[in-house]
Amino acid sequence: MTTTLGSTILGTSILDRIGNTPLVRLDEITAHLPGIQILGKAEWANPGGSVKDRAASSIVLDAQRKGLIGPTKGLIDATSGNTGIAYAMLGAALGFEVTLCMPSNVSPERKRYVSAYGAKLVWTNPADGSDGAIRKARELVAAEPDRYFYADQYSNENNWLAHYRTTAPEIWEQTQGRVTHFVAGLGTSGTFVGTTRKLKELNPAIQCISMQPDSPFNGLEGLKHMATAIVPKIYDATIADQNIPMETERAYAMALRLGRRSGILVGVSAAAAVCTCLDIAEREAAAGREAVIVTILCDSAEKYMSERFWQEG
Repeated sequence: MTTTLGSTILGTSILDRIGNTPLVRLDEITAHLPGIQILGKAEWANPGGSVKDRAASSIVLDAQRKGLIGPTKGLIDATSGNTGIAYAMLGAALGFEVTLCMPSNVSPERKRYVSAYGAKLVWTNPADGSDGAIRKARELVAAEPDRYFYADQYSNENNWLAHYRTTAPEIWEQTQGRVTHFVAGLGTSGTFVGTTRKLKELNPAIQCISMQPDSPFNGLEGLKHMATAIVPKIYDATIADQNIPMETERAYAMALRLGRRSGILVGVSAAAAVCTCLDIAEREAAAGREAVIVTILCDSAEKYMSERFWQEG
């Protein structure tokens, strides 16, 4: 129930809390590199706990405006976890049914989150990864087209537009226009594509670097090995100044390092992005250049604490 005082509405809604996340300095990572800063956008500060709140809310609000979802027509999509959590949260808050197709090997924590919000779950073969979940969602929509709005985060323009409208302007403002490099992993590619397009408008000299797993079989949950995956329709391969492959083992080591030396617990994909930033930082320092490198810390470690590497490191 909304509490009011006279004509003033008190408090904020869930939607109001999405975005405007802080930039966190990763000082320990660059302590040996004078003139270099690495900054991480702390996307775990979103109410659903990840960067995917931005795209999901953009997709949902557009669908609501067009009358595509509501009390009698639910949303369906394929997800590896975080977008599903965001959809489930929004469905509970805004009053529509959510059905999620997910690989059955997503972390136990993610399964608990989507269940807690009341989403309906359709499990797919883990060997098929996110592509298997996409194929299942398409199959269900084809069988019952009147029952579902297929959000299709991999093709929906509102995905990258969310980052064009919010993430990039926030980075520009928070760095006072001093950002020199932007780094993001490739999953749906919406974060990288939308943020890059806007940053390039603000300053074409900003170097925008994408990162993806170095092989089809990897532990970087939520990211795609584009050479072997179903390539998202919203992906634009022409806009990256560089694309860097990343090893799962390096990401695990970086996640441990950030936790034990910086007091920052992030997910494995976020740690992989920090590894990429460090590679760029060392290159720039070796060339005698200063740099302000910004990346997306897409979520915290809370959805990955059951992973064994935390105890093995």
